[in-house]
Amino acid sequence: MPQATLENLLRRIAQGKPIPALVLVGSDPYLSDSCRAAIIEKFVPAGAREWAVSKIAASSSGLSELLERARIMPMLSPVQILILQDAEDLERGGDESAEKTADELSAYLADPSPFTIVIFQAASLDKRRKLYKTLAEKALMVELTTGGANVAALAVEMAREFGAEIEPQAAAELAEAVNGEIAKLRLELEKLSLFAAGRRIEVADVEALVLSARKFTVWNLAEVLATRDRRAAMEYLDGALRAGEQPQQIVGALGWMYRKLIEARELSPATNQFQAARELGTRPETAAIALAQSKKIPRETLLAGMIELAEADSELKSGRPNPRAILEFLIARLTSENSASAA
Repeated sequence: MPQATLENLLRRIAQGKPIPALVLVGSDPYLSDSCRAAIIEKFVPAGAREWAVSKIAASSSGLSELLERARIMPMLSPVQILILQDAEDLERGGDESAEKTADELSAYLADPSPFTIVIFQAASLDKRRKLYKTLAEKALMVELTTGGANVAALAVEMAREFGAEIEPQAAAELAEAVNGEIAKLRLELEKLSLFAAGRRIEVADVEALVLSARKFTVWNLAEVLATRDRRAAMEYLDGALRAGEQPQQIVGALGWMYRKLIEARELSPATNQFQAARELGTRPETAAIALAQSKKIPRETLLAGMIELAEADSELKSGRPNPRAILEFLIARLTSENSASAA
């Protein structure tokens, strides 16, 4: 069975399509909790969840319990959900044990119970092991990452928790604005749902209310940094601070831009903006700018800039008394002719 994105999984759940076996791979607790909650809410009646939803620790006995219970029809619910926690622990036995585990899972997944949804939860899985290959072939596997597409899909689901609906394009812009930070995404969606007051959240709402959505303006700085125009860069910094941007937000936005420029440099020259958008986890408009600007700044300069940004971020978090001075020194370093040699 092919891998699915978080967006595809949530859409499939909303449509009520059965998922006999699901593998959630990732260490972000909010993403995994959200997926499990969406499945439980869709397939198990509220009054039956105490009996029809079970968590089982991954071990030799835990796997046996899981497979045995999967064959027993649930009470008071058309579907039961069995969650195998820390599924990566199944790989920790010797080769013979791991082989037996994979064979047992393969036998069950070849003929899964129609009334059972099995969720395998793992922080990571070794793609070289038979366990991974078995699950990847016979279960629906979802990599839970905080990339743009996943966070945008989560924003749509999260908005419903606040009784709101958000446009897909607005969700994508919001995901980009919060730089994949789930806690910040939730905070901004709570504000947006109140701001929209019952109507659909639109791109204009995100741009008007989410201060960090101004992050896209850092691309105005990319050309300035490429030409090492220090005066223009300082003017940009002054304007951003006057507009209310916080120093750490500015450094975070610049760090995000530098990462996307580095990633864009690694893409094939034939990559168009829509392909780049999928790879970079951004909107097509942002991807087009990243593709254009990445060609103007040497990779060594971008790597050196990442070092400077990490140091500035550390200084800001240390509580130094003059954050503006830290930012001005940062801009001076980023526009220095010697910045590339810092790598």
